[in-house]
Amino acid sequence: MEIPTSRKIDSAPPLMPTPSLFDFCRQLLCALMFLYIGPIALYVIASASIDWTKVEEDCRRAIQLDNNSVKALDLGRGANPKSYIVEEIWQELAKAKYLEWEYESSKRSWELQSLKEACESALKEKHLLDICQMEGFLDKATDAHSAELEALERVFSTAAEADTPTDVPDYLCCKITLDIFRDPVISPSGITYERGVILDHLQKVGTFDPITREPLSESQMIPNLAIKEAVQAFLGKHGWAYKMD
Repeated sequence: MEIPTSRKIDSAPPLMPTPSLFDFCRQLLCALMFLYIGPIALYVIASASIDWTKVEEDCRRAIQLDNNSVKALDLGRGANPKSYIVEEIWQELAKAKYLEWEYESSKRSWELQSLKEACESALKEKHLLDICQMEGFLDKATDAHSAELEALERVFSTAAEADTPTDVPDYLCCKITLDIFRDPVISPSGITYERGVILDHLQKVGTFDPITREPLSESQMIPNLAIKEAVQAFLGKHGWAYKMD
């Protein structure tokens, strides 16, 4: 069976409308409550009538503590990597981070677009002035103007790259699920898998490597810290990769 080498993010988020602040705060608060207090408290909070506008500031401050949240999540995985609640925690965190990126990305897109239009207007005025001052050299002035517009387009295209969804590099994705790694572990054959997925395979399918078919046991799987750090760095720069299918 041919294994795809990357996961495609189909489309970029629209510039407007921005995601609901209510949804953003609710997703984040649910994730944090699930992580630190537990499912019982989460049920109580989710069922209660809350004035979400009053917790907006705390939510935005709390999301800055994301590194601590991820560390706590890692500890949970280490204790019980097959736990369904650990997976649910990750999903809630990912949803909150994606909403945060979507909101901030929309703001950045509008700011870039406004700045680009201002620059284009300034270049147009400069071009008109050059035409008045360079009588007999209209072609030269027009060529210079076209070159400036092309350079401007390259600059703003580069600035927008971080917020443009694209392919997640294949080395950051599990060979089985094709999703970006959350807790990567490496086998003796050098192939990296998502911990929960490979352990589930070993228990339900057989004690062998699904790619190489060589014998494999749970004790042989070692955390791939290099890939884990690479994933965290990638997600830090490309928040769209938090999107859950």
